[in-house]
Amino acid sequence: MLRLYLLRHAKSSWSDPSLHDFDRPLNKRGRKDAPKLARAMQERAYHPDRILCSSAQRTKETLAGIIPGLSGDVSLSLLDALYEGNAPDYLSLLRLHAKQSRNLMLVGHNSGLQDTAIRLAGRGDVDLLLALQDKYPTGALAVLDFNTDDWNMVMPGSGKLIDFIKPRDLTHDVEGSDEAHLVENPAPTFFRR
Repeated sequence: MLRLYLLRHAKSSWSDPSLHDFDRPLNKRGRKDAPKLARAMQERAYHPDRILCSSAQRTKETLAGIIPGLSGDVSLSLLDALYEGNAPDYLSLLRLHAKQSRNLMLVGHNSGLQDTAIRLAGRGDVDLLLALQDKYPTGALAVLDFNTDDWNMVMPGSGKLIDFIKPRDLTHDVEGSDEAHLVENPAPTFFRR
């Protein structure tokens, strides 16, 4: 069995109009949501072993916010191609870069993530499927399982949507005050290209 995690970057900032879209960082809410998502992933035993992340600033910062909550060895690739990919591109990139992973995470952008999730999710809880089709908010995570051992066999409709986590549904805060857990622009030091 293979598991795919599709994570949309957390809420980003539009406060500096001089920044190129690629360079936009997370805003305060986005920096608060990433650790909450990390805790939810821990509680649900979601542990990717390989991560493919868009090289945009906001996706790197989102990933930096959840990495402290991950356990085990995780391989990571930053891919420029995930920045503007659409659903067919995301699926091709997944197959190309999955390697030997069993639990793969893509950290990317909409509309590519939502399109990919909708294309792959052939079954699952009806309410989750409807929520996925309705809106894929920033910081949301879709989790799909596939009854195969080969990423090349992951086809449209072959996945089962087992979870769809939205930041607004995460009612618990990480331990301590919210301010203590804000990620202050970690991407420049966390990721070196």
